[in-house]
Amino acid sequence: MWGEKKNRKGAEMLGVNMDDVIALLKSLESQLIIIGVALVTAIVLTIAVNKLWLKSQGWRKLIHSWSWIAAVVAIMVAVSMMLFGPLNTTLNLMSGSGTLSEASKAKAEKLATEIQNEGVTLLENKDSSLPLKANSAVNVFGWASSNPIYGGTGSGSMNDKYPTTSLIQGMQEAGFKTNEQLTKKYTDYRADRPIVGMVSQDWTLPEPTAASYTEAEISQAKQFSNKAVLVIGRSGGEGADLPSDMTTLSVHESGYKSKVQAFGGEEAHDYVNNGDYQDFEKGQGYLSLSKTEQDLVKLITDNFDDVTVVYNGANAMNLSWVDNYSQIKSVLWCPPAGQTGFASLGSILSGKVNPSGKTSDTFLRDFSKAPWYNNIGHWDYTNMKEYSTDAGFFGKFTPAFVNYVEGIYVGYKFFETADAEGAINYDEAVQYPFGYGLSYTTFEQKMGEVTYANGKVSFDVTVTNTGKVAGKTAVEVFYNPPYTEGGIEKSTANLVQFAKTKIIEPGQSETVNVSFNDSDMASYDMSGDGAYVLEAGDYEISVNADSHTKLDTKTVNVASTIKYDGSTTHNGDKTVAKNQFADADGNGSVTYLSRAGKFANLAEATAAPANLELAQEYKESFVNSSNVKEWLEKVKKDEGNVKMPTTGAKNGVQLYQLYGKDYDDPMWDKLLDELTYDEMAQLIAFAGYNNGAIPSISKVRQSDVDGPAALNNNFTKQGSIGLPSSTTVASTWNKELATEFGKAIAQMGKDLKVTGWYAPAMNIHRSPYAGRNFEYFSEDPVLSGYMASLETKSVQEAGLYVFMKHFAMNDQENHRLSMLHTWSTEQAIREIYLKPFEMTVKDGKATAVMSAFNYIGNEWAGANDSLLNKVLRDEWGFRGFVLTDYFGGYGYMEGTLSIYNGGNAMLATVPTTNEITDKSANTVAHMREATHGILYTAVNTYVYENGAPKTEIALWQWIYYAVVAVVTLLLLWVAWVSIRRFMKRLKAEKAQKAAALDASSSEEAEVVAE
Repeated sequence: MWGEKKNRKGAEMLGVNMDDVIALLKSLESQLIIIGVALVTAIVLTIAVNKLWLKSQGWRKLIHSWSWIAAVVAIMVAVSMMLFGPLNTTLNLMSGSGTLSEASKAKAEKLATEIQNEGVTLLENKDSSLPLKANSAVNVFGWASSNPIYGGTGSGSMNDKYPTTSLIQGMQEAGFKTNEQLTKKYTDYRADRPIVGMVSQDWTLPEPTAASYTEAEISQAKQFSNKAVLVIGRSGGEGADLPSDMTTLSVHESGYKSKVQAFGGEEAHDYVNNGDYQDFEKGQGYLSLSKTEQDLVKLITDNFDDVTVVYNGANAMNLSWVDNYSQIKSVLWCPPAGQTGFASLGSILSGKVNPSGKTSDTFLRDFSKAPWYNNIGHWDYTNMKEYSTDAGFFGKFTPAFVNYVEGIYVGYKFFETADAEGAINYDEAVQYPFGYGLSYTTFEQKMGEVTYANGKVSFDVTVTNTGKVAGKTAVEVFYNPPYTEGGIEKSTANLVQFAKTKIIEPGQSETVNVSFNDSDMASYDMSGDGAYVLEAGDYEISVNADSHTKLDTKTVNVASTIKYDGSTTHNGDKTVAKNQFADADGNGSVTYLSRAGKFANLAEATAAPANLELAQEYKESFVNSSNVKEWLEKVKKDEGNVKMPTTGAKNGVQLYQLYGKDYDDPMWDKLLDELTYDEMAQLIAFAGYNNGAIPSISKVRQSDVDGPAALNNNFTKQGSIGLPSSTTVASTWNKELATEFGKAIAQMGKDLKVTGWYAPAMNIHRSPYAGRNFEYFSEDPVLSGYMASLETKSVQEAGLYVFMKHFAMNDQENHRLSMLHTWSTEQAIREIYLKPFEMTVKDGKATAVMSAFNYIGNEWAGANDSLLNKVLRDEWGFRGFVLTDYFGGYGYMEGTLSIYNGGNAMLATVPTTNEITDKSANTVAHMREATHGILYTAVNTYVYENGAPKTEIALWQWIYYAVVAVVTLLLLWVAWVSIRRFMKRLKAEKAQKAAALDASSSEEAEVVAE
């Protein structure tokens, strides 16, 4: 099996999905049979006429020729059926990509550096260790310095068509002289970074052992410079979470392979082994320091008195070890930098750039103190074996679950509230709070008078540079709401607004205006039917240095409770928000953390799951591929008689005429009436990486591409410059940079002839071990929501559309295809996990959504009526279409199930279970509405802004037509020659036969005469 996985891993590296290949071959089965039959028939006829009958050479040759002409015609027909059938989408996806302009490249490269300038966060700076002396010599230790983290794997990969600025290059460009002997040691040790891919993950942490450093090497380093910089790197990617225990890596039942191995050696089954010791002890995860790294830290601190640690990675690492060494004077967090962002690290080390980044997550000293600690990863249901599914080369999956036991107390919201309640020792748990970051200067922040009127809270913040160096900083605004014991769950610290100053000179000040709606401080009350409620009482408003450190505070009093039940609107909701996910909390099977009694149930709620069975009530309503047909028949019966929608009408409406019109404009009905069943079915089923063509309404094919920090066309291999990761963007706390990020993506998208971008991704950093944290912004929904909505707004305004993703609660990668039941409270779902998406719809004006692989409660997110219809469309007012995540079927993803529950299209390029085969009136009605959403998004792009777009014929089609023309001419020529020769041979045979008859008659006459 592992050998097969290696082959699949190689295919993955080439951008090939082997499940797609297998499915594609299956879809070509009938055409391949036709080709086989045609060839066999021609061969049989050739042999038969040669050996069994037809002595006439003319007829024999004619049948030879025409049997092969017929075979070629049959093959041409079969090949045409392939090209314009199963292969059509794939071939089109390999055509029509543009190239980046030099202006777009320059803009993106400049922006990448600007983002990284403000995304790098200074965590420690004792004795003013930084900045370093300009143009000085520096020893750069650590294998990661030679192969740093630019982005993530999977959809987050960088495009290799463009050069990258390495970490060492960035330092050298800043004027530093780096120790080339050290760098050579690392590149000689290992040149490539272990791949953490979707099919398999190599969690090796390449690092030469401390014993491998000779006395001569250390002596040379000390002579080279008295300054040491140590780089520690951690990667992550799509398809798997980072291991939380490195000693338990193994081959899972699913066939996934995770491994850690010594470089150049055989695979170690349990942990890295660099010779005669284990790199990890039981319970130590990938975000802990390995023994090899610990030994290196000791070696460096034994020989250098001024050490800077650079942590390069998107996942908040356990950095508690830095406190054990007085020689470690400074620490920088450098999240993934994109293709050119490492230029900024050198600028920050040199002082050319004053660091202004703030942590987008809480950095913990002890992960076991976090409420998620026992509730991440994978738990199989023991009573759901009959619903196990075949997930292709991923193997078999049994329905699984994860309990979001912490409720609303995610990240800093738990630690700050638990500290206020005396439930934890804050300093033992937290090393660097959320929103924390130092500077080479100091700032003072003072709040002006707060006004509260007409539902709006506003005030000025005066920021003064009290230090000696120019710099910028973030203004972080939190609120602490009134809490009633046993009432609605509330955190003592909640980010509500933020801003970033311009560069402020020493002694100078800048005034920042802050405003937000009072409804932004409302909590969701799950009692009764549910509603957002702003309870009466005093709300402490504070400007903070981080989530834990208040700089100035004021109080806003809400005189009477406001319930957002329709008489008052909650943040622009179109319909009243009420309980839609009551069944997603497990109906008593999960204990959720509560502030009541000063977190009296902390131990009980945060323990590992004890119940491994899905409740019978859920089991009875569970749907996957095994029972979807029964589900469909029941739903159709419940819906009652539905009138068959009009199809194939001749109304003369073309898609471009709907540009800029409302979703409910009457002209849409006329257009939709024109579509045939087949046109709708094709558009819905094969929306992977493209928005398909419908020639009858002048709809051209549009290209949708991957990449959270870039645009990557997996078929043409064309792509854009890779910008820094979303985590880096969030760490800037700079809204303007998020806006510019979106503008750069849009500009590059137009160059590449792209209209759809599979991003931004805005799931929550619930745990630092989540593999896709590089692709997501933060542990905080408000920070995530602002960054995502601003990126989205820029892209949408430029005439492209984003696919905000993964909607929703896809906050871990492990076993994401295992029908992963994600259990949480309605309050947490709304306040934490849906908040960034809500902001991106309402403020960013998103017109496309990518749903998620996981289940929310007992329902697949891609077919969840509560999520996709009642909340997304009805409450938030979304208009557009919902696309599934990558559609491999996996035993539960069903196209019909999706469109009946708010989905519009399937991210598929080959047939699996994405195709809609039911032709009942009910299904056609759902297809019509699904098509409406797809077309609405498609037409409101730059492609249609100047009227009907020009239909372009793909290169492969020109080649096809040319080949068909040549082959047709050749066949006609062969047919003409064969007939001509047949006539000649027939004439010759007749003459020969006549001569033979004459000769025979002469012989008979002679015999008679004798």
